[in-house]
Amino acid sequence: MQFATPLVPARLIRRYKRFLADCRLEDGREVTAHCANPGSMMGLAEPGMKIWLEPNDDPKKKLKFGWRLVDHENGHFTGVDTSVPNRALKAALERRALPALAAYETVRPEVKYGQNSRIDFLLSQPGLPDAYVEVKSVTLSRQPGLAEFPDSVTARGAKHLAELAMMAQQGHRAIMLYLVQRTDCDRFALAADIDPTYARAFDTAHAQGVEKLILTTHISPEEVEIADML
Repeated sequence: MQFATPLVPARLIRRYKRFLADCRLEDGREVTAHCANPGSMMGLAEPGMKIWLEPNDDPKKKLKFGWRLVDHENGHFTGVDTSVPNRALKAALERRALPALAAYETVRPEVKYGQNSRIDFLLSQPGLPDAYVEVKSVTLSRQPGLAEFPDSVTARGAKHLAELAMMAQQGHRAIMLYLVQRTDCDRFALAADIDPTYARAFDTAHAQGVEKLILTTHISPEEVEIADML
């Protein structure tokens, strides 16, 4: 998935109110960018960090920049926009580029199910059980090479696991897909110390038939692409 508009580099001044970030562009201008990430962004929102912003000229948008990447300045990047994984994954699913899900031809995003929820993707194919795919963006890393989820308490995430378990018990495939939006990690774990309730919910759902799928990404200021399985 290529970014619609070329990204521009900046330095983070501060992130506040979860969805706002003051930034300094290379020409010295200070701008406010939209931060499409409701999590804690632990380790990714320190003042002075190099980041990449996507400008826009949409008159309907109050903020003219969106924060897309953290540049670790060592050749690695982290994608902080939680909407990017679904867009990148949709393209990969439609190309049938993911071996674990390549048998499914029909890809439907944002389908209502469960209790007032929407599944990220519902996959279907004649002769196969439907596949319910819930996607989580993984950006936390507290140890070199280890990606973790979640980065804050997520009651909504636990609810999604329970609903996936219901689909599995009804005979469908139910898949919890963790998309690692970091290029510096080759391992994954649940951050049970941050949210023990979520970790227990995952164990329960997994025991009831929910599958786990972990994918990595190739990230650059030009694009985010689905890479390999962990």
